[in-house]
Amino acid sequence: MSDRPRFYLTTAIAYANNAPGLHTVYEVIGTDVIARWHRMQGDEVRFLTGTDEHSVNIAQTAQEQGRTPREFVDDKVVLFKAAEDALLISPDRFIRTTDPDHYRAAQEMVRRMYDNGDIYLDTYEGWYCPSEGFKNASDLHETARGMECPNHPTVPLQWLSERNWFFRLSAYQDRLLDYYEKNPDFVQPDFRRNEMLGFIRGGLQDYSISRAGATWGIPFPIAENGETAQREDGSWDPEAGTIYVWVDALINYITGAGYPDDLDAFHKWWPADLHVIGKDIARFHTIYWPAMLWSAGIDAPRHVWVHGWLLVAGGERMSKSLGNFLEPQSVVSAFGADGARYATLREVAFDRDTEVSWDSFRRRYNADLANDFGNLVNRTTTMVNRYLGGERPAPRPVEGSPLGEGWDETLRLYAEKLDGYLLHDALAELWEFVGGANKTVDAEQPWALHKQARAGDEAAAVRLRDVLGDLVEACRLVGLAVAPFMPGASPRILEQLGYPYPYEPDGNGGPDIRGLLAWGGLAGEPGRVTDTPVPLFPRIEAEAVETPAG
Repeated sequence: MSDRPRFYLTTAIAYANNAPGLHTVYEVIGTDVIARWHRMQGDEVRFLTGTDEHSVNIAQTAQEQGRTPREFVDDKVVLFKAAEDALLISPDRFIRTTDPDHYRAAQEMVRRMYDNGDIYLDTYEGWYCPSEGFKNASDLHETARGMECPNHPTVPLQWLSERNWFFRLSAYQDRLLDYYEKNPDFVQPDFRRNEMLGFIRGGLQDYSISRAGATWGIPFPIAENGETAQREDGSWDPEAGTIYVWVDALINYITGAGYPDDLDAFHKWWPADLHVIGKDIARFHTIYWPAMLWSAGIDAPRHVWVHGWLLVAGGERMSKSLGNFLEPQSVVSAFGADGARYATLREVAFDRDTEVSWDSFRRRYNADLANDFGNLVNRTTTMVNRYLGGERPAPRPVEGSPLGEGWDETLRLYAEKLDGYLLHDALAELWEFVGGANKTVDAEQPWALHKQARAGDEAAAVRLRDVLGDLVEACRLVGLAVAPFMPGASPRILEQLGYPYPYEPDGNGGPDIRGLLAWGGLAGEPGRVTDTPVPLFPRIEAEAVETPAG
């Protein structure tokens, strides 16, 4: 067993009914940053993401196209993986709910819940959203067109009545309240925790966990008489139906940890340290999921982080069904993978809804990357080449450097925000420091110091080396600290400054990053900056890009 701290984190799995939008993979980008941050501290990380592939809607769409559901979702998974590759996402596993081990996990968990007395047969009657499942009337919107699911307004609702298996959620109300009280940071941010507590206190109702008559899905493993629904030939009795799609989807988190095939791995990785999810599925993850786990004799996850939505102008939710989305590949084509990751996570708050646009991304990229940081690195390396022959000067000690004195607090706040999953605020702290470094250039005017030094002013020559040493160190520290956000750019930044990059492409393999982020921590290493620095983040003019079709 490794003595390294372990950290298991997951995203929600994406519904594989269409190509992904940026609003779909936004959550995955943010979780990838958290995974990299932990890897670069030396933690043993398992990062899980993937696709949710069973639903009546997918089966119907595939049939309309003359294809099997498996052919349909296989094509969509290729698009999701391509988008994640383009954005430098580094999962340890990309799970699919059609994976054979997930079938085994879902069926085993249902059996355990049944053996615990928490599953019973009853008749359900109500509205059904093909993209999401049975919905309470209070969760729907009544419009001139009729009842609508707020998350899928273009998908017609169905009124269904069928005999299903139900889970006894009502039996877990007190245990959930006790868990929330004893683990106040279980659901974050706090206002999301309070929303979930309000829902629990309002009274919990049992809910359906199976679908009758559905064939595209994981077979429900229990027959109506309580015996196995598996026939002697190994097939499953269609009369038993399938496991409800969102129940099957939740179980992916324990499948990804090794359940039930590799219990040694499962005991190592579970409970999950962090689920990162959107606000529209908060109840599933913070109320239904813990109760299901407890019913099966499994611990609840430790933390659930609930983020908001990407909104377009006017506050409308960005979505594929509404056609108001940004395509990940278009954003990467315009801004590069690192620029796309930075602009998304700096422009979109990770704890609440945020209104964004193509122009807001472009302005953020140009202001922060092309102008502020990219220009700082380029100016610094150019001046070291021009004034010091490329020899990299050491920074001054902290007590003798205004930038050095400010770095400790910047790093403390950056780590605090990143550990608290406020990714946008973490970047804001770093860029506050970048702004200070640019002000140092303007205040110190190295070009003037160089001119004085050439005229024989020894004090100016010393100060020139000190100032440039501080600026190189500022660039090194920001360039390394931002590696979880910009894993492709970070090695190039350090290379231009003459430093090796000690991590593998996914952030593994190097020393604890916190040690490397000390001011002057590598001051004793001689080196040279790049002879001809290449602009890291070329400026993007408005006429050079077009808003992606959506």
